[in-house]
Amino acid sequence: MSEIAVRRALPDDAEGLARVHVRTWQIAYAGLVQQAVLDSLDIAARTTRWRAILEGLDQQGRTWVAIEGDEVIGFSSSGPARGDDPPWPLELWALYVHPKRHGSGAGALLADAALGELPAFLWALEGNARAIRFYEKIGFALDGARKDDEVGGVTLHELRMVRGI
Repeated sequence: MSEIAVRRALPDDAEGLARVHVRTWQIAYAGLVQQAVLDSLDIAARTTRWRAILEGLDQQGRTWVAIEGDEVIGFSSSGPARGDDPPWPLELWALYVHPKRHGSGAGALLADAALGELPAFLWALEGNARAIRFYEKIGFALDGARKDDEVGGVTLHELRMVRGI
């Protein structure tokens, strides 16, 4: 395996981000999200969405990519806290590593790029034990807050995790 590099995402990375995003959802959320929702995920549509984000049309935060060789193997996005009464002003919006690269160290590199040592929070899908263990390993803890999100007409239950200085 080649070395993993992390850098700011560029519009040309959109398809790689979309592939990681869709494939990670389909594997990590199997059994947690209705299969019909996972089956409906579309790389082309997600590529279009990521390109718009990365071209700055819909970007308030920052997105980073983990690259191995010439392939995007993961990404992270962070930015201003969303929602009511956030515990910190910085939120980790997303962190996905292709399932074939779990355990490679890319996740920790992406978290560091997105957050540094700053206090932050994130939302993890309830039941996603692997993700929760990973976030605990890098200093986050469940704080008891919960929220529901609608995705594809399905309600997802999420748990908040926080880390402070």
